[in-house]
Amino acid sequence: MNPNQIIPKTPNTTLSIPPPATIGIIGGGQLGRMLAIEAKKLGYYVRIFDPQRNAPAAQVADEAYIGHFDDLELIQKFAQGCHVITYEFENISTRPLCDLVEKGVRVSPSPDVLAIAQNREKEKNFLKSNGFPCADFLILNNVTELSIAANDFPFPACLKSSEFGYDGKGQVRLEKEFDAVEAWKKMGGKKGILERWIDFSAELSVICARWQDGRTVAFGAIENLHRNHILDTSISPGRFSPEIAQKAENLAIEIAHHLRVVGLLTVEMFLEPSGKLLVNELAPRPHNSGHFTFDACFCSQFEQHIRAICNLPPGSVEQFRPAVMVNLLGDFWHQEKSPNWIELLNEPCLKLHLYGKDQPRTGRKMGHFTILGYNLDHAIKKTNTARKILGLPSIT
Repeated sequence: MNPNQIIPKTPNTTLSIPPPATIGIIGGGQLGRMLAIEAKKLGYYVRIFDPQRNAPAAQVADEAYIGHFDDLELIQKFAQGCHVITYEFENISTRPLCDLVEKGVRVSPSPDVLAIAQNREKEKNFLKSNGFPCADFLILNNVTELSIAANDFPFPACLKSSEFGYDGKGQVRLEKEFDAVEAWKKMGGKKGILERWIDFSAELSVICARWQDGRTVAFGAIENLHRNHILDTSISPGRFSPEIAQKAENLAIEIAHHLRVVGLLTVEMFLEPSGKLLVNELAPRPHNSGHFTFDACFCSQFEQHIRAICNLPPGSVEQFRPAVMVNLLGDFWHQEKSPNWIELLNEPCLKLHLYGKDQPRTGRKMGHFTILGYNLDHAIKKTNTARKILGLPSIT
């Protein structure tokens, strides 16, 4: 049943929103799908907003509004009756969300948090101004400034678009000698960020949830392995010392407090050989590296996000077993044929998640699987067996 209660003009963000209230999710991809599944398990009514009629989240939600993310009139209709609205990715304009907040709609995390996370210039300046460790960087307004920077900035370096970049898009590695015009064209943005190249020993992420009253819970440090700039594998618990893992968790929680996030915040980090942690990116939403929590933890990242934005009590982040998550990209589909799922599912400790997307494409995230092991070595061994079926190289 859809409650369709009237939203107060000034939302009380400390008020709990129990089921069967209505949760609106902007974005209909796999993150929205898993959010919707967890919300439905709790008894909420779920409404999705996405441009695609058969989006992964729309397949499991109660309602779907189909339209462009900048359609202010349709978003207003979508918001009517929603007790809280959240989003599953950053590449949306904050304007319609700010309009909703002005009209008294509860949006979590806030548009202010989204504005920082979706813009690398604002993100880097936020980190630097608050004393959080990150790579040295320069803000570039045009290709001329890039040419000038080549005289003093240490190389190699990474040129990134200041807005709307993900999975390596809008990023160019630069050596000492480079063509500034060609590099700026490849980067593809109106403004750019030039960052010192980090020779890291590991990549990791910490996913934490924060409540309006400042309560936080965090999943442990996750080890991430990338291929072609796209997350390939996540390992939990990550193979870090207890000191590094705790330092990473504390850093993520401190950033969440500074941002006053309500909901999830994922903090991606580099670990330098010296043991120093550098913050790479922030994501105020569920994260690809936390997919394993759906199967391996008492309360998944998706349920934790719902609990936080609805001001329900925090759930336990206890992990039952060590886990390894592997992304399934469109690369595995050949001549419109799916991979051999039966062969994969011969492994009884494997949990398969397919997102219901049509048209597999190279680099497109079509699903994932998670392997649960009795210990981490067992989980990795079982994962490598599954990866061999897909023609993927083993992880070590």
